[in-house]
Amino acid sequence: MMISRRQWMAGGAALATTLAAGPLVAKGLKPKPIGIQLYTVRELFSKDPMGTLETVAKIGYREVEYGGGGYDKMDHAALRKTMDRLGLKSPSLHIGYDALSGDFAGAVKMAKTLGADTVILPYMTAEQRNAESWKAAVANFSRWAEQLKKSGLDFAYHNHDFEFTTKPDGRSLYDTLLADTDPALVKLELDLFWAVAAGEDPKAIIKRNPGRIYAYHVKDRTADGKMTSVGKGVIDFADIFTLNGTAGVKHFYVENDQSPAPYLPDIQTSFATLSRLRA
Repeated sequence: MMISRRQWMAGGAALATTLAAGPLVAKGLKPKPIGIQLYTVRELFSKDPMGTLETVAKIGYREVEYGGGGYDKMDHAALRKTMDRLGLKSPSLHIGYDALSGDFAGAVKMAKTLGADTVILPYMTAEQRNAESWKAAVANFSRWAEQLKKSGLDFAYHNHDFEFTTKPDGRSLYDTLLADTDPALVKLELDLFWAVAAGEDPKAIIKRNPGRIYAYHVKDRTADGKMTSVGKGVIDFADIFTLNGTAGVKHFYVENDQSPAPYLPDIQTSFATLSRLRA
């Protein structure tokens, strides 16, 4: 079959365009490292922190988020040395409300020693979930965020379900948090399981908060509401992840608060599934 000079030139131009665009496409699709919230393996970590770091690194995790397991009382310089040896990074860590209130300077020092760029507030007690206490707490979020910024750190809030379902005076705690804080200062760590458990649509949350989502907590949910490994439940992560660019999400942390012993099969399954989804 003969082709005309015009067809040959058109084909050549198309090929050149494809080759030129290839690196850009590949760069755009480069997946982010997969992290794990160490609360998932807190029983292992509390007994053997260095060994646990080695184990998650062997699975393929490249980021860890500290939370629970007594990490706050450990030798943070030693943890950092082990992470450096294993090629692990800890972009963020969970520090409780009382710890930030009681020893803010200590929290900053801990975060910096572990190499974090963001402090995450992970939970608020039942006593803080009324209108007056929540308003005071949110004011502290803003104050801490400003202070952290001066120290070269960012601040984010991690949700459970109660922020959506508790509605003093008809307004959810989450809506108050969003309305009463500066999006440039107070970021969000969106726990996808808990958002779904509260009856919320994660995609709607993302669309309402473009560029404000610092990280996802990725854990799956069975049809009857139990936590399970990523890919073994009913949450459509692939659909949610179509909005990653809108979210501005930087980190994907596997988490399973109820991970069953011996823990490793659970986090291996989640890692393998998320590896396929995160691109």
